[in-house]
Amino acid sequence: MSATAGRLAIDAGQTGIKVRHVAGGAIGEWAEPGIRTDLPLLPQLTGVLERALDAGRRFDTVGLGVSGLVSGDAEAAHLLAVASRHGVRAVHLAHDSITAFLGALGDERGAVVASGTGVVTLAVGRTEVARVDGWGYLVGDAGSGFWIGRAALDAVMRAHDGRGAPTTLTDVVRAEFADLERAYIELQGDPERVGRIAAYARAVSAAADAGDAVAREILARGGRELASSIVAGLRRVGEADGALPRVRGIGGAFGAAGLARAFADAVLEALPAAEVRIGEAHPLDGAAALPDVAPGSALAAHVSTARVGSARVPAALTT
Repeated sequence: MSATAGRLAIDAGQTGIKVRHVAGGAIGEWAEPGIRTDLPLLPQLTGVLERALDAGRRFDTVGLGVSGLVSGDAEAAHLLAVASRHGVRAVHLAHDSITAFLGALGDERGAVVASGTGVVTLAVGRTEVARVDGWGYLVGDAGSGFWIGRAALDAVMRAHDGRGAPTTLTDVVRAEFADLERAYIELQGDPERVGRIAAYARAVSAAADAGDAVAREILARGGRELASSIVAGLRRVGEADGALPRVRGIGGAFGAAGLARAFADAVLEALPAAEVRIGEAHPLDGAAALPDVAPGSALAAHVSTARVGSARVPAALTT
């Protein structure tokens, strides 16, 4: 097998894992079930590589963006050890906030919020990088698909108790749980509860489009939460007062028109000069770009690189 067989890019998110193989001018893409951030990441990532190899894909370079990654030094080295016997020479591994940013703005300055099942925001300045939120469904991920779905269930139970306004979301939830008072018990015991709850975000979007006031307010709150993360990140890296702060909102949550509108309005209220665009990139493009991050880039220190014969590991994303 040639040592220049091609490249493999992996975007490992909670909603799904997307994979792209490029070799000899041919491009193949496929999807797998999402990453489980409540389980060890390394066996899941190793499985993605092994399945690609078992399918006859050959590549010498791998770029991975991974949800829930804390530090990638040991993971990158382990993945290289697994794949090097098949001709892989380098593994580049980063948190999915890095690959979301690269896929939207490249190696430039600005801020990107990627909101799917979970959410993470990354702001990049001349020398500083700041991650905002992305702290998981238990203590963070404000404005994510899970956050929206969880807010929908909360609204339904408030209406059921007489603590909140009536909402058509009740009919949606009742279609799955005839006895609303038992819904929480079933969800607590379901290992797929995060994705299951996040799936209600689509119903919230549909209900908002149909005029449901409760659903509209959920989306408006979600958009404002995402805007708050963007503004905080830009301030931390010294870009909030720039001439034209570049802002991107990507991911499935932005498919809800009410959320996207509230997000843009809130960003522009805080930063009137900002250039705000929605849904103009894909994190898989960012994973593919990891091997090409310039050594002098502010992002370079946050990419774990393991090469046959040497290794480089990043600083933690704690700024």
